[in-house]
Amino acid sequence: MSFAPSPSSSPHPSSSLSPLPPRPLGTDAPPTCDVPHFAPVRVRGGRYQAQRLVRHRRRAVAVGLAVTAAALVAAGPRDTERTRGHSETDPLRERRAVQTVTAPVRIADGATVRLLRPGDRVDVIAAEETATGGDARVVARGARVTKVPQPLDGATEAGALVVLSVPRSTAANLAGASATARLAVTLC
Repeated sequence: MSFAPSPSSSPHPSSSLSPLPPRPLGTDAPPTCDVPHFAPVRVRGGRYQAQRLVRHRRRAVAVGLAVTAAALVAAGPRDTERTRGHSETDPLRERRAVQTVTAPVRIADGATVRLLRPGDRVDVIAAEETATGGDARVVARGARVTKVPQPLDGATEAGALVVLSVPRSTAANLAGASATARLAVTLC
């Protein structure tokens, strides 16, 4: 059984089958009417919503910057040096990072050592006595005094002890000079 649409029951009337003439477009709309006047609609909190969004955006940016800073600190300077193309065993970098050590030095004149205080800067001079006369040379320049120990009771050794903070190579020079010469200090 088949259903064939009849010409009168078609949803889209054909112009050949329709008894009415076609109307121009837009004429089937209802007529216009006046819209009644009403007060503007106010949404509660709407005035401050834009300010609140800006405030939250600032907080989000601040949190992002703080997380970025923490990540950079955690990465450390070693990672930034590596990204710049420096190897980990760069000799120039090793020269710049001078390692300081503390070196105890016996100064020949104990009265001079009593004038020193921790934090003072001194030059250490080695004076050697030879058959032809005296020879003096500067062994350490600008060494920082870290400690001036009190002499022990009953100590009969000449001079006084002072502890200096110097680079490792200078500490070796001081030890060698103290074995062959008398050491003196001058305040910088």
